Amino acid sequence: MNIVKDLYSYRELLKTNIKKDVGGKYKNSFLGVIWSFISPLLQIAVYALVFQVILKSDIENYTVYLCCGLIPWQYFSSVVLRGAASIIDNGSIIKKVYFPREILPISVVTSEGVNFLISTVIILGFVIFGGIGLSINILWYFVILAIQYIVSIGVAFIVSSLSVYFRDLLHLLGIIIQLLFYATPIVYASSAVPAELQWLIKINPMAYLIEGYRNIFYNKMPPDTHSLLIALAMGIGLCIVGYFVFKKLEKRFAEEF
Repeated sequence: MNIVKDLYSYRELLKTNIKKDVGGKYKNSFLGVIWSFISPLLQIAVYALVFQVILKSDIENYTVYLCCGLIPWQYFSSVVLRGAASIIDNGSIIKKVYFPREILPISVVTSEGVNFLISTVIILGFVIFGGIGLSINILWYFVILAIQYIVSIGVAFIVSSLSVYFRDLLHLLGIIIQLLFYATPIVYASSAVPAELQWLIKINPMAYLIEGYRNIFYNKMPPDTHSLLIALAMGIGLCIVGYFVFKKLEKRFAEEF
């Protein structure tokens, strides 16, 4: 309960940090928030060219299929990469002022969540103009997003605290995220994974979440509740472990700067 009490006491700082993150991401950029649309659209175009045109994927409406997995993945990857640097980037403030350090990774997760909400317009556009249409199951979106938020908080706690002591992790995470991308059914269907490698899908919470997004947008059906419960359990586990690691390591944060 301490974290809830601290976050409430410093809620104004949390709000300010989130606003700064959201508003500052494209500050002084000519196109501004439009980059939230351009960047994922370019990635969708590249992967669609490679996997649909060149490799001849047999998945129907492949571009829409890809979009439903790639946009949520971008939220996760941004959380990992930006979250890892959240403590280091604020080292000078940590040395001078006391505030709950958890605010920093939580601010990143929340601000990237806002960007994801904006980018969801891309999924809606592809689904509508791709001829698939919308269904009432789209209301599950907020449940799936909430679970992804919990998973992201846990991961952000771990990578943000470890990066303070192991700065090489900032460089390694780029490689790890790329490997995880191909170990997650984003550009391919999970059924295409050989039986002996299915365990990689089962231990990956993002695999369950992306399947959930695909079900509500692409398949127009409810997500598999069992899969969502597994992802939720993984997210809660990550939060507990992440918070424990974070609190253990935060005692010497100031000494590392």
